[in-house]
Amino acid sequence: MSLLSASRKKSPKPVTSHGAERAFTSPISSIVVTVIALLWTIPTFGLVVTSFRKKEDILSDGWWNAFLHPHFTFDNFHAVLFSASGSIGAQGLIPFAMNSLAITIPAVVLSVGIGLMAAYALSWIPFRYSDHIFYGLFALQGVPLQLSLLPLLTFFATGVKLFGHTIFPQLHIVGTLASVWLPHVMFGLPLVTYLLHNFVSTLPREIMEAARVDGANHFETFRRIVLPLSTPAIASIAIFQFLWIWNDLLVALVFAGGTDKVAPLTLHLSNLGGNLGSHWENVAPAALFSIIIPLIVFFSLQRYFVRGLLAGSVK
Repeated sequence: MSLLSASRKKSPKPVTSHGAERAFTSPISSIVVTVIALLWTIPTFGLVVTSFRKKEDILSDGWWNAFLHPHFTFDNFHAVLFSASGSIGAQGLIPFAMNSLAITIPAVVLSVGIGLMAAYALSWIPFRYSDHIFYGLFALQGVPLQLSLLPLLTFFATGVKLFGHTIFPQLHIVGTLASVWLPHVMFGLPLVTYLLHNFVSTLPREIMEAARVDGANHFETFRRIVLPLSTPAIASIAIFQFLWIWNDLLVALVFAGGTDKVAPLTLHLSNLGGNLGSHWENVAPAALFSIIIPLIVFFSLQRYFVRGLLAGSVK
């Protein structure tokens, strides 16, 4: 018994991460996180307060004085959603929100869908130069979007010509919804494929080999195994793609053609203030309206988003 007790006393203590846990759960860390959260929330709170203020109050003083002499109204929301004035649009913001959805949803579905198929092919289908293709996709993330807008617009408008011969005909899509979501798909694919490849490549090899033994082809393996297991990663990336495309202004400004028929919500918001800020009271409620749909998407997919963040640690 004495030898046993001595061996127990001499046994080394397991290495733990209690020091790191104490550092991140200390009162100082809590105070820092609280301050950052407040600094991040204050502008949004100011946007909400400004949305319900009258035009005279908005132009006279800051939103922080709204509670000293409260005069809140819903007229601003009624104006931006249903007004037929020239500064708002013939039918308010609803048609522009529909345009944004018509651009965002196809772009997200195509970029994530094609990216997942490319990630599966690069991870589990052996073929020549697959590593080079993956490295090339990774390098494409460094191509600036701004430098590619003019060549891409020229390609959509006139096609591709070489030595006087048309190699690729013009697409006739400038000024349509397709001309806006196609660039988003093109420039979103490298990052989406890279992120999904990192997830798909870590799926258990035993499951893939079992499917192959059972006679499943690549399409069946992708549909029945890879797609269900990748749901957390798909949801996480889809959230980021949705937010990026929904909030985009540059691509819409270049390819939408300047017409209200295909203009997204962000393009209309940039012109909503009117000349010399004469309709400044419309900007805050319109901006608040523009973040409602992204919030709905985020909270709807939040559980999958958390699973995607933790998937690598519990796989």
